[in-house]
Amino acid sequence: MAHELRALGATARPGLDGIDRAGLARTRTDLAACFRMAARYGLEEGICNHFSAVVPGRDDLFVVNPYGLAFAEIRASDLLVCSLDGHVLEGEGRPEATAFFIHARLHARLPRARAAFHTHMPNATALSMVAGEPLAFAGQTALKFYGRVAVDEAYNGLALDDSEGDRIAATLGEADVVFLRNHGVVVTGPTVAEAWDDLYYLERAAEVQLKAMGSGRPLVPVPPDIAARTAAQMRAGDAESARLHLESIRRRLAREEPDFSH
Repeated sequence: MAHELRALGATARPGLDGIDRAGLARTRTDLAACFRMAARYGLEEGICNHFSAVVPGRDDLFVVNPYGLAFAEIRASDLLVCSLDGHVLEGEGRPEATAFFIHARLHARLPRARAAFHTHMPNATALSMVAGEPLAFAGQTALKFYGRVAVDEAYNGLALDDSEGDRIAATLGEADVVFLRNHGVVVTGPTVAEAWDDLYYLERAAEVQLKAMGSGRPLVPVPPDIAARTAAQMRAGDAESARLHLESIRRRLAREEPDFSH
């Protein structure tokens, strides 16, 4: 299913000046922690899914996982630094092709999307396959995403050219989460921690929604005014809650899988 990115042409190879090296090291370890925990939670699919983040100090570069590694084996040092035109500037290997064509275009077209996580995680992906709006605002966890979700209805096969990433970015607009019809989800955020937090809670919201739908009884949506007020309450503390969530994961992994940060 996965494809290694091939050379894209003879564009000039950018330099590495301006990179915040301490910030890049932190980004690598944060992403590595997210990959490891996503594997524990069953959010990945083989070697096909991908997380990325813009390199601190350089908006034209991003960090992404290399082709061929499962989430459970990724270390901070395995992650690649890539340019938006396909050069690998640091790291061994090349990105998976769909990773490049989705993430490079998202970061180029949506500067606010400092981190972008794409998965085929089972419960959210299941909701991308059913008719109608994927996420029902009938449970408290789902209200975290009220007013923040878009749906890309144009499934068009594998993302093997710029048009797919451009369409996904356009569909996102001002949203933070996009359900890719018949495919999966993309979650974006201003930090790695916030993208991770949303990814985790999106799958939890999808899981309980599917359980409720499986009962055969109708869902009871939260009234829109209460949903909007609750979402605002949640968003007011999201950045700090997400930071602490990721810190808790880093502590767990430091005890149980310390090689993640190597």
